[in-house]
Formats: sequence, C-alpha cells, structure tokens
Amino acid sequence: MAKEKDQNTTDNKNLLICFLWNFSAELKLILMALLVLCTLATLLPFIPSSFSISASELRFCISRIAAPDAVNSTSLAVVTDPGLENGVIKRPLKDKANGDTKRLFSGNTVVDNGDVKPKSVLNNGVTKRSFTGYGWAAYNFVLMSAYRGGVNSFAVIGLSSKPLHVYAHPSYRCEWVPLNQSENRVLTDGSRILTDWGYGRVYTTVVVNCTFPATVNSKNSGGTLLLHATTGDADRNVTDSIPVLTESPNAVDFDLYDTNRRREKYDYLYCGSSLYGNLSPQRVREWIAYHARFFGEKSHFVLHDAGGVQEEVLEVLRPWIELGRVTLHDIRDQERFDGYYHNQFMVVNDCLHRYRFDAKWIFFFDVDEFIGIPPNNTISSVMETLEEYSQFTIEQMPMSSQLCFSGDGAARTYRKWGFEKLAYRDVKKVPRRDRKYAVQPRHVFATGVHMSQNLQGKTYHGTGNLIRYFHYHGSISQRREPCRHLFNGTRIMFDNNPYVLDTTMRDVGLAVKTFEIRTIGDRLIRTRQ
Repeated sequence: MAKEKDQNTTDNKNLLICFLWNFSAELKLILMALLVLCTLATLLPFIPSSFSISASELRFCISRIAAPDAVNSTSLAVVTDPGLENGVIKRPLKDKANGDTKRLFSGNTVVDNGDVKPKSVLNNGVTKRSFTGYGWAAYNFVLMSAYRGGVNSFAVIGLSSKPLHVYAHPSYRCEWVPLNQSENRVLTDGSRILTDWGYGRVYTTVVVNCTFPATVNSKNSGGTLLLHATTGDADRNVTDSIPVLTESPNAVDFDLYDTNRRREKYDYLYCGSSLYGNLSPQRVREWIAYHARFFGEKSHFVLHDAGGVQEEVLEVLRPWIELGRVTLHDIRDQERFDGYYHNQFMVVNDCLHRYRFDAKWIFFFDVDEFIGIPPNNTISSVMETLEEYSQFTIEQMPMSSQLCFSGDGAARTYRKWGFEKLAYRDVKKVPRRDRKYAVQPRHVFATGVHMSQNLQGKTYHGTGNLIRYFHYHGSISQRREPCRHLFNGTRIMFDNNPYVLDTTMRDVGLAVKTFEIRTIGDRLIRTRQ
C-alpha cells in the first residue's frame, strides 16, 4: 500500500511539471499582466485628477479591439433612442469609399468623420472652408392667392424664404397654359415686389406681377396660370412650377376691367391686418359699430383671424356678418410660416387684390384706431376733395389708453364706451408719428402697412385738416375696464407727458349707440370687456 501511494504522488508531480512546461508562455503573459495591473494600482493615487478616461471612451476602445472591422462594414448600427417605443432605431453607416461620408454613431449623436469637401490652402496660408446645403430650411414659395388684375395682367401673392432673397437671386416667370391645346402657351417675366421692406423674418412677403404683351384668354376658353419660381441659389438653382390660378371657360367678365364701365360694389372697403392675441369683445363691438356708421351703407369690412377672434369676439361680429357688412377670413394656417406680425404684409396684399375692382377706396388701419373728420363734414365730402390722388395718408392722434375724463361723474364714466371716456390726447412733440392710409385700388400694384410705394398716380400727405385717426394703443387687447385714472381738467400732465382734452370721439358716442340698436337690435347689449 505504501508503495502505491508513493507511486501516485510521483505521477501527480510529473503531470504538474508537464502542464507548467507546456503553458509556460501563457503563464508568463498572465504574470506580466498581473504585474502591470499591480503597478498601475500603485501609481494611480499619484496621477493628476485632470487625467481621466470616460466610460464611453473605454467602451469605444474595447469595441475597436473586439470588432476592428465594424466601422468599415456596411451593416446597420443600433442606436438607443429613449423616444421610441422599443428603444431601438436602426441607422445606416455610410462608406466614404463609396462616395459617402463615414459616420460614427454614439447615442443620438451623429459625428462626421471627415469633410464633404476637402479643405484647400490658399497662397497666403489661409485655409479655405466650404459649405454645402442639403434640403431646404424654408420653402421656395408659399402661395396664398392669385388674382387677375386686368385683361393681360395677374398678381400672385405669397411668401418666400427671406435668406434666399437676401443672399441669392431668385426670379419668377409667368406662363399661361390654355385649356384648349390648339392655342399657344404664352410666357413672360414676372416682376417681383418685396412689400415688407426688409421686415420679414424666416419668410418675406412677395407679390409677383405678371404682365403679358397681349390679352390673356381672349376667347374666354379657360386655362391655367403657372408661376415658375427659380431660387437663384449658387449651389442649387432649382425651379418650381406652381399652378397659381385656373379660369374655367366663360368665367372671365372682361367688362370689369374696362375703366369706362366702372361699377364698384362699395364706396369704401376696409382691409384689416392679422387679428391675434386676447382681444376685448367690447372694444371690437365699439370699433365695428362706429365705423359701420362712419363709412355708411355702401361700405364693407374684411377682417382676418390669425387666432384673435375667440368665441366672444365672434359673437360681436356675427350680427354684422349676417347683415352682409363684415367678411371674416380664417388665416390661422399662416402661423406655420414665420413672418412679420403674423404675415401682416401678405394678408393686406391679398385683400387689396381680392377686392381690387369691388371698391372705389380701400382703407388700411388697425382695430385700435378710429377714423375721424372735423364736425359738419362727411366722409363723402372729404373723399371728393381727395379724388385726384391714388393714395393719401392719415395723420395719427395718439390717445391715452388709461386716462379718462370724469366730467359726468365717476359712476356714469365707467358705464360709457371706451372711445367716449378715453378723451385725453398726447400732445408731446415728436419728430414724426405713424400714419395710415387709403388708396384707389385700381392704381395700386402692391401695398404695405403704413403706405404703398407701388402705385400709379399721386400721393397726398397733407390731410391733417380733413381726416385723422385716433389711436388707442393697446386698448384692444385689454379685457378689463380701461380707465386707470380719472381727470376733470382740459390740460393735464401725467408721467411727465402733456395731455389735452379732445372730445371729437366723445361727442359722437350717443349717435353710435343709437345706430347700433337701430341696425342690429340689442343683441350685443350684454357684451363684456
């Protein structure tokens, strides 16, 4: 038994020696790795704190060791996206060798591993960098409307990318395509009018005038107007062909464009700017009742709802809409396109061309402004005096939106309408004040907010003794009692500004209220601020 045990012990020792001898190289590597790790652990406290290796970098290094060909492969990369239901989205890797830019994906970040265009060094040692655009940050052209402006002319109203018009050279061509294919197509250059004078934001308003050399659709057989909008971009000179207007057979009344057969439906038409914000129903009620009386029966009011006509405001307008005195346009969709003041310039130009042949005069001002004329005058007598002009501007009378005249007693003052009690006018001297205006629309190609610079004929600015407008700035968006301070004097100082009592609007308050009751009844008598 003792001999057998000694023999087993000897055999085990021999097996261990053989194992160590056969794997001596591997053991050396393991021992060296342990030695390196121990050395790093010993030196780690002495390494500066600014030196660190992030977990993402460590994972990247390990992935490079584990799969050295992963970046060059054409397989799909899996990227975690917490916004997806399954937490995974597949994104392709683009191979630079195949003409694409190689990309590395980390989380939701895409990192270009090289420039699309190679850098070049100029003679002066400066590195020239290039920029290449892909896709579009803004539309080439956003169409709102197009109207016939005469027997051979059209107007196309819309928006376009402002950077495009600042840094490129966009152009427009107009083409008439007859419905009858036996007739020839007609092509002409379009005249671009930028009406907002640089006020645009992401988008700027564009009015394209298409004037052809002869009568278009002379046989009244129908056809389509195409607008060819070319970007003029140095990198991508793209042309979009847009059908902007279609006329069906026998749809055009050419007598409408004959100056000897003028038969306007209205004497005066109001084109309102974009209505937005939290409007006061009572202020809107006062405004529409006042001007419906002021302009007379042959007048019409076109309002544009950009989000400001809430249900209570609509209730105020509804009686006038039913009576045929007001037309309301819902333009809330234009909010998708970032332009100046809810695309105010585009809206008033659409209104101008839409009603170009329906009115003798079109007025442009806001719903916190009231047109006024001297006593013993009428709007018709004033307009007859100005008939030789294509446009005239109206001087501003700035009224306080918080100072009220209390001559009737405080209790009675609060029961009056806003334009009756807000009777103090700011008389501080300033270099110039804003103006609003009116035009004879047949002579105007495009319009603005404070005046038009694109018209035929004369403009008159000296109307101060004939017609003015009283501006109650900000009062339309205050859904509360406007009177913050009551005064009884004819001249006062408030916040170092001089004010005088102006009773021009106050004096017609009773007549306006009586007119409203006679015209639409007492439907609005319980209207709140």
